[in-house]
Amino acid sequence: MEVQQIYTGCLAQGAYYIESNGEAAIVDPLREVQPYIDLAQSRGATIKYVLETHFHADFVSGHLTLSEKTGAPIVFGPNAHTDFRAHMAKDGERLPLGDVHIEVIHTPGHTMESTTYLLRDESDHPHALFTGDTLFLGDVGRPDLAQKSELTIEDLAGHLFDSLRNKLMPLPDDTIVYPGHGAGSACGKNMSKETVGTLGDQKATNYALRADMTKDEFVQEVTDGLLPPPGYFPMNVAMNKGGYDSIDNVMKRGAQPLSPDAFEAAANETDAVMLDIRSTQDFVAAHIPRSTFIGLAGGFAPWVGAMIVDVKQPILLVAHSDQIEEAITRLSRVGFDNVIGYLEGGIEAWSKAGKETDCIDTVDAEALASVRHNHPDAKVVDVRKDGEFAAEHVQDAIHVSLEFISNNLHLIPKDEPFYLHCAGGYRSLIANSILKAHGYHNAIDVLGGYQAIVQTDIPRTDFICPSSTK
Repeated sequence: MEVQQIYTGCLAQGAYYIESNGEAAIVDPLREVQPYIDLAQSRGATIKYVLETHFHADFVSGHLTLSEKTGAPIVFGPNAHTDFRAHMAKDGERLPLGDVHIEVIHTPGHTMESTTYLLRDESDHPHALFTGDTLFLGDVGRPDLAQKSELTIEDLAGHLFDSLRNKLMPLPDDTIVYPGHGAGSACGKNMSKETVGTLGDQKATNYALRADMTKDEFVQEVTDGLLPPPGYFPMNVAMNKGGYDSIDNVMKRGAQPLSPDAFEAAANETDAVMLDIRSTQDFVAAHIPRSTFIGLAGGFAPWVGAMIVDVKQPILLVAHSDQIEEAITRLSRVGFDNVIGYLEGGIEAWSKAGKETDCIDTVDAEALASVRHNHPDAKVVDVRKDGEFAAEHVQDAIHVSLEFISNNLHLIPKDEPFYLHCAGGYRSLIANSILKAHGYHNAIDVLGGYQAIVQTDIPRTDFICPSSTK
């Protein structure tokens, strides 16, 4: 018996390869499925099942493509309804795999179709749980993503309590827990950086699995402090339920080189987002006016989803040539399939064609400290998350979390210079590009962000109650 976790850091997502005696199952595959096929072939195994724990909201699964390429059936748990052929397994059903079995455990709560897969070894002993978004290390799945008129968040949280207590917690403490996500995912709020644990450890450390916890306490704690989910989540659910285009077609369509003139014409004719994915340093030095910066080297795909939202939005890429394939792949993982081309020759070709470029004004943290010393009323805008800002921030800073910046432009000065920062410089540059697109050209980016600011004597304030801007 072989189990491999295939973890994708930019999505904080875990897919899994399970193999026994020449037969394999893949749990929650990503959109690009060839690595799973190659892995099985390298081990002389045949993929027998494509197992889905639920309809994912934060990424588009590769279940359809993997099933088409291997002939393996797609398996969902109870309550799942799709527009394509799939096996809807019953609660308690056992799927034979070589010398072992995978037991289907219906665990509604995160969503009503949420299912955990229990791998039983050759002796029929519970070996590992593939929990999807039902149970994370340090947390449980948020119960608000499948809310409908007849089901409240509290209803879903109550279902989740029952699923955990009645279905998972009675299993042996040495059962390995393989979660669907780790720290950084928007599918939970308190996830561990670890990606593999045991059920016993979770019973001892996970706040949501306390033995003396009542259902009312669970509902209160699990629903407390939930931020609104990213706007692209429902669109990803729809794609996972209804189907999507082949990633091969998406790649072919997106990898179209466009001359500067053709790129400019496409931007004007399609109202496409000009997405600059180069490094922060490259974007600061020169970029196309009104282009949006979301660097490939950061949390690229989730931030595209958070800032662009509409997965059908046409996208034109500004990138280095060796970034194109990776960018289209990572965009497709979160459902953004409508890349229509990229700027051939990059920003250098754009400049050589005599076309306008823009740049970002910057200062280092020491220069900001000098400014604040001489002008204590100089405006500072902090675009970090609520919790980061609440823990500590520059005294009198204006807080506008990046996720909600377009809805809170009225909080940002437009008629005077201001200093813009995040934690390290990635998010503030995204914010700066968004602001420029809205006509704000008075932001000065603080190099190194708050990590650099704390090394100076700039006065700071800490431990306040967060007041999220949404």
